[in-house]
Amino acid sequence: MNNANQADHNIKQTDHTKEKIPLIVIAGPTATGKTSLAIELAERVGGEIISADSVQVYRYLDIGSAKPTAAEIKDIPHYMLDLVDPDVNFTVFDYQTIARKHIWDIYKRGKQPILVGGTGLYIKALVDGYSFRSGKVEPAIRKQLQEELDSFGKEHLYRKLQEIDPERGAKLHINDTKRIIRALEYYYMTGEPISRQQEMTITGAGGNPAYRLLMIGLHMQREVLYDAINRRVDLMLEKGLLHETENLMDKGFGGDLKAMQSLGYRHMSMYLQKKWEWDEAVSMLKQDTRKFAKRQMTWFQADKRINWFEIEPGREPQSQPAFNEIIEKCLKFIGLQ
Repeated sequence: MNNANQADHNIKQTDHTKEKIPLIVIAGPTATGKTSLAIELAERVGGEIISADSVQVYRYLDIGSAKPTAAEIKDIPHYMLDLVDPDVNFTVFDYQTIARKHIWDIYKRGKQPILVGGTGLYIKALVDGYSFRSGKVEPAIRKQLQEELDSFGKEHLYRKLQEIDPERGAKLHINDTKRIIRALEYYYMTGEPISRQQEMTITGAGGNPAYRLLMIGLHMQREVLYDAINRRVDLMLEKGLLHETENLMDKGFGGDLKAMQSLGYRHMSMYLQKKWEWDEAVSMLKQDTRKFAKRQMTWFQADKRINWFEIEPGREPQSQPAFNEIIEKCLKFIGLQ
């Protein structure tokens, strides 16, 4: 019996027990090869992949989000891609609700769910069973918003608030960052504007996650990672990121939308609106992506459950020194070794 078939058998054996759903998580900063590793791993263990990327949920945002192509997917089922149009405010609450259903469906069909991505808040909301209730505080959400304030400034957060809750935004001054952060935090927790003050409770969420976890983290040495990021940006530009952004704007998806404020699309929008010269747009994109990767690493390093593996750029997953170690861990985790 090959590994994939044995994986199907073992998972089915535990389908009707009280054991928590086994969930493999592959996390880490951008440009470390998470998607490629996840696809190779899924082929080996009979897995299906749930994306944890806050930009890949949007239709048409393909190049800038590094969304896997049909050729790259290799017939491995992928979920949480292309869910909504760019003018939809897709929340952490939305992500958690839909992703949970996919994980359970994958598991009950005897397959291994593999969660992969770099959006730390999506991952934590899912694996730690965040309960979304008004009046509550989620330190992880507040931390991310504070990091956005430090990196991009108060204008960035204020613009976000005006988009999702214009009523509250009209009542707050741009300098009132404490209340702006609280309003955004409430929105990300509940999926509702704070101006409505609507209580939302998710049955069964919080406290005791439904998953038995194996968390894998991919990283590179800082200078190596930054070089990989610069090369990835160059490749995105070669693939047509500017043209993709222009098409999105032609369809009516303006640069002020939440989705269009994502890395790459914001920078191309600034160039298309003649607010930046081309060299400035490219330079800022690389710089902001490096800052983003640094924030991702800080976020993930705080989670002591993650098993870290160093990745070498430019090598296929199978040829990575860390690959066999990761495969071995995963096989042991699902009971194949």
